[in-house]
Amino acid sequence: MYSEEHLYAIALRECAFIGDINFYKLVRTFGSAKEAWEKTNKEYKRLDGFGRKMISDIGNPEHLKFAENELKFCEQNNIRINLRHHHELPKLLNECDDAPAILYQKGNFDDQKMKVSIVGTRNMTSYGSQFIQDFFEETKSCHYVSVSGLALGVDKEVHEQSIRHQVPTVAVLAHGFHILYPAKNRKLAEKILQEGGTLLTEFNSSRKPDRENFIQRNRIVAGISPATIVVETAFGGGSISTATFANQYNRDVFALPGKITDRHSQGCNHLIYQNKAAAISTIKNLAENLGFNRAESKIENLFSKSEIMPQLSEDQKLILSVISDNPKIALDDIIGKTQLPSHKILPIILELELLAKVKSLSGRQFLAI
Repeated sequence: MYSEEHLYAIALRECAFIGDINFYKLVRTFGSAKEAWEKTNKEYKRLDGFGRKMISDIGNPEHLKFAENELKFCEQNNIRINLRHHHELPKLLNECDDAPAILYQKGNFDDQKMKVSIVGTRNMTSYGSQFIQDFFEETKSCHYVSVSGLALGVDKEVHEQSIRHQVPTVAVLAHGFHILYPAKNRKLAEKILQEGGTLLTEFNSSRKPDRENFIQRNRIVAGISPATIVVETAFGGGSISTATFANQYNRDVFALPGKITDRHSQGCNHLIYQNKAAAISTIKNLAENLGFNRAESKIENLFSKSEIMPQLSEDQKLILSVISDNPKIALDDIIGKTQLPSHKILPIILELELLAKVKSLSGRQFLAI
C-alpha cells in the first residue's frame, strides 16, 4: 500500500525548516524525497536559498522512526497518503504554490466533479441556515461536491445538507486523524464517510488542533475549489482568511450580504465593499455563476419564488451600459467614460452587483452578467 517514497516524504516533511514550499524545491531538485533525504547535506549548495542551518535537520534518524510509525498508523486506519510530487493531490489544489507536500485522505474523492467551497461563522444565524438549506434544495440535481471545514455552525450545516440532498461532501481537518475536533462532529464525520464523502488533512497523527492550524487548513478549503461561498462571518472571522486565499489563487469568491447592523454579516459586506467577493442576490444567479448544469433543476430566487425586475436609475443604466460595452473594464476607464467621480460610481456598482447585473473581478475590473 505504501512505498519507500512515502516513508522518506513523511520524514523529510517532519524536518525543521522544511515546509511545503521547501519540500517541493528539494524533491524537484533531487528527483525524490529519498534522494533529497540522502543527498541534501552533501549537495545543498546546488539549492538556491538553502543554507547550512536550513538543511541541518535533514537525515535525523528520529524522523525516519516517526515516519515508520506514521505509516503503521495510516495502514491500521485505512488512510491514503497523497504526495504532491507524485501528482496525487486534487488538480486545482496542486496548482497552488503553497499546496501541501502530503495530503492524508479517508474516504473517496472524485476529482472529476466540480467543487464548491462553502464557509462561514461558527455562530450561524437563521438567515445563514436558511440560505444553506435553500441553496442545497435548489441545486440538488446539479453534479458537484461541497467542501467545508467540519467546524460547528456553517460548516456543519453545509455537510449535513450535503448528506441530506445526496451531494458528496469533503471535510478538511485542522489536525491529524488520531482525533476528531470538535468531538460533537464525530458522528457527522462518520456519516460523511458512510455516504461516500471524504475527510482530508495535511497534518500527521502528531498534530493537534492548534489555533494556527485552522488558518493553514483554510488555504486547502480555498485551493481545492474554483469558487468559495462565504455565508456569514464577522470582521476578522476565519472565513475571511479562506476568502483571502481564494483571491490569491485567482478563484471566484461569493458572499451573502446582510444588514450592516448584523455582526455576522459585516465580514461578508466588507468583502463585497472591497471587491474581494461578488454579492449573492439570488440562488439562480449564483448557480449560473458557478457554472452549474441546471437542466434538471429550476433555480429560483433566493428566499423568493417570483422574479423581481427592479427599475434602474439613470446613473445605474449609464454605468451598466458602459460595463456591458467594455467587458473587464477598469474603474478608471469607467470614470473616464461616464465623467462621474469614483465616490459616486463605486456605490452604484455595488447596487448593480446586488441586483446581479455586474460582477467584480480582481484588479477593480468589472463585467456585466
